[in-house]
Amino acid sequence: MSQHTPLIGHLLELRKRLLRAVVVVLLIFAGLAYFATDIYHYLAKPLLQHLPQGSQMIATDVAAPFFTPFKLAFVVAIAIAIPYLLWQLWSFIAPGLYQRERRLIAPLLLSSSLLFYGGVAFAYFVVLPLALGFFTSVAPEGVTVATDISRYLDFVLAIFMAFGLAFEMPVAIILLCWSGVTDAASLRAKRPYVIVGVFIVGMLLTPPDVISQTLLAVPMWLLFELGVILSGWYQKQPLQASSTTGEE
Repeated sequence: MSQHTPLIGHLLELRKRLLRAVVVVLLIFAGLAYFATDIYHYLAKPLLQHLPQGSQMIATDVAAPFFTPFKLAFVVAIAIAIPYLLWQLWSFIAPGLYQRERRLIAPLLLSSSLLFYGGVAFAYFVVLPLALGFFTSVAPEGVTVATDISRYLDFVLAIFMAFGLAFEMPVAIILLCWSGVTDAASLRAKRPYVIVGVFIVGMLLTPPDVISQTLLAVPMWLLFELGVILSGWYQKQPLQASSTTGEE
């Protein structure tokens, strides 16, 4: 019976952390629900500014005008709660980490949140206006652009997620180097392939115009270079050195 006690303790601790995370997200959502329509209107600004005179968004589903703003408010609640969610994750795994690992993970969790927010902000203020301006400008003559509110939300959330995750590149590189999968020297040697790769990713994740592709590829390349520089401080220590440090 005693063999199962640690596992039960971990499961109870995980349940406590998950419950706290859910409660915080629901509390934030409750505070945002009243402003759900305003939040959606703010999200729709990049599109509304490029719609032809007299055009507006539409709802092809009867319930979409009611549920779509609340869906957005719930997603925003999760985004706002990301630092707290990561802190709960950190609190759960921290007891099983060494002191050196704790010093590494804590700043990575903070930087992950900031980089994700930075990617979303970059997508909203820079990429969306250019992409939506391109899409609305290439509509054939006689075609009225009238976007469904649900599909527009799905499109924007996909763009936000793509840029938010793309901006996590420095964190991913640091983790790869810290775990010993690769090192800074190997990454520098593969720089030409990385540059080609980020432009391919930019082509796949953005509208088919050179400006939008470049707006994703260039930041990813710069973030790659930043990750390579920072990864030099987090190289995996050789086993012998680690054991010597442990003995000391």
